[in-house]
Amino acid sequence: MQDLRLTATSFIVLGLLERAGEATPYELKQLVAGSVGNFWSVPHSQLYAEPERLAGAGLLSERREVEGRRRRLYSLTQRGGDALDAWRREPPQALPELRDPGLLKLFFGADKQALAAVRRDAHRAKLAEYEARRALDAGDGPRGPWHTLDAGIAHEREWVSFWARLAGDPD
Repeated sequence: MQDLRLTATSFIVLGLLERAGEATPYELKQLVAGSVGNFWSVPHSQLYAEPERLAGAGLLSERREVEGRRRRLYSLTQRGGDALDAWRREPPQALPELRDPGLLKLFFGADKQALAAVRRDAHRAKLAEYEARRALDAGDGPRGPWHTLDAGIAHEREWVSFWARLAGDPD
């Protein structure tokens, strides 16, 4: 068993496997796309490499299908669950990094109104997607995903408002 530095991707893999029970790297990619991928960027290549790395450190167990494509299926070990629990208990000190291509273009002199109209519409579409997903909440199950969805909705509402003002939309 090797000791290794755990990254955000490590904890994403551990957390998703805690929820899923067992998954292939491909299934992890799908789980990211439908959940944390809405607020955290994870290169697909990392989702294929990270489970093997975590298994080598004893944080995941690995089994191979006996027949067919002989895919690798990963699940959380007690040690992986302990690492995930410790990570959850430690509040982050760093603020998020804002990387918005629209803001970058605005900073360097892009046409404010043309840019703003496109960005406003993109954020409206994402807001509608989030609100449709929010309507599916039955009120049961883990609340963390719903709380993060609420944060996404608030975030998108603010971006719609910001870009609408720049686009010259009437109040």
